[in-house]
Amino acid sequence: MSLVNVTNLTFSYEGTYDNIFENVSFQIDTDWKLGFTGRNGRGKTTFLHLLLGKYQYSGNISAGISFEYFPFEVQNKKDNTIHVIDSICGDYLHWQLMRELNLLDIAEEVLYRPFDTLSNGEQTKVLLAALFLKENSFLLIDEPTNHLDMNARKLVSDYLKSKQGFILVSHDRTFLDNCIDHILSINKMNIEIQKGNFSSWWRNKEMQDNFELAENRMLQKDIKHLTQAARQASDWSDKTEKTKIGGKQSSGVKGDKGYIGHKAAKMMTRAKAIEARQHTAIEKKSQLLKNIERVDDLKISPLPYHTERLAELENISISYGNKAVCTGVNLTIERGDRIALCGKNGSGKSSVLKLICGEQITYAGSFRKGSQLKISYVAQDTGFLRGKLTEYAYAMGIDESLFKAILRKLDFSRLQFEKDLSDFSRGQQKKVLIAKSLCEQANLFIWDEPLNYIDVLSRIQIEELLFKYQPTILFVEHDRTFSQNIATKLVNI
Repeated sequence: MSLVNVTNLTFSYEGTYDNIFENVSFQIDTDWKLGFTGRNGRGKTTFLHLLLGKYQYSGNISAGISFEYFPFEVQNKKDNTIHVIDSICGDYLHWQLMRELNLLDIAEEVLYRPFDTLSNGEQTKVLLAALFLKENSFLLIDEPTNHLDMNARKLVSDYLKSKQGFILVSHDRTFLDNCIDHILSINKMNIEIQKGNFSSWWRNKEMQDNFELAENRMLQKDIKHLTQAARQASDWSDKTEKTKIGGKQSSGVKGDKGYIGHKAAKMMTRAKAIEARQHTAIEKKSQLLKNIERVDDLKISPLPYHTERLAELENISISYGNKAVCTGVNLTIERGDRIALCGKNGSGKSSVLKLICGEQITYAGSFRKGSQLKISYVAQDTGFLRGKLTEYAYAMGIDESLFKAILRKLDFSRLQFEKDLSDFSRGQQKKVLIAKSLCEQANLFIWDEPLNYIDVLSRIQIEELLFKYQPTILFVEHDRTFSQNIATKLVNI
């Protein structure tokens, strides 16, 4: 066991004025299975890069151990997988590699195939196996779930549960709950560490938030009363002071200056005491609500459709060239359905969505879609995003003010609006696609892995949105909690 000590860490990117971290201090035990959570853009990946020494910072990070980062950058994806592993971790025994691959359900023959012929999920698992071959290192695992289907996530989560000594960035609640024993959270105003899993941290956060909100309500009432009392006392002491200086009392008879002076001093002391209490209450209030996240309600604009049935697929098979990606797909979409399309990576889920959206897909079978059906589509990939938000809104034909208002509700700062879309974090890019979809009026919403890289609070916002407005939606999503909470139907490919 060794410790990672972070002391007075302050960091901002060159050319910016806002600190991502400011005088942050905490301690990590390198035996922990540490989950790492926080809203998009708060600096989770940045902190991992600081541990790796990629950026200059003020403060101190001390550790008696080296750090290894996942995902590794594979220089030549045409190489056989065994050579990729050798380039990452040359010092291992073959039986050790086979032990890790068996735990991850990867066959040995994969080692002798070019790395780029592996599915995204297989690549993720192979790189994780290579990561855990490295000894005497503290492992920094950055969002490993985004290319894993639901079953693969369970497998990888069980794999990590059997390990120790890592920081794991993930927004999948079920995944985290299964494999971590501590949680590191980047809040609005600080960083904190708690023992337990994500659910226990979330319960504690809700309790703390509710306590602070109740305290805040009481303090606001107290401040209001104190302000009124201070004003009355100030007015009273002013009047008494004027009488002391030489004015007549209401009866027209001069008062006793000694008595009046004593009374004025007493009133002045009382006024100052009330004012001091008011400042104390305001100061206490300023310490509350510091980490309460603003989570505003989102809105969606589902359009009614003139028939009950929107689309129907019967015995659909989809091929690319001579390769069939799926066969025998049967799917009926009716008004009000919230359908989760399930299946392993590579089973053709995205191809089915694109077929319904009207893309040129080679297929066999019967496909019927309602006339004048308006579809709003969220793509899985965000790599095409470029330019400013204003330009993007214009190109998509959506209302810029509404678009930016939705992004504000998804925790975008106004400074973010001035950046290029290519400079956004991956979670922020995904939020751009979702916000665009929420601006569109549609009969059917089709979302392909909408939650990739998106923080937990935003996931909960989106869940509440879908519950409230109940749009007709067909989606692919490997977040088990989200799918279980939202779907009215599950369709397996």
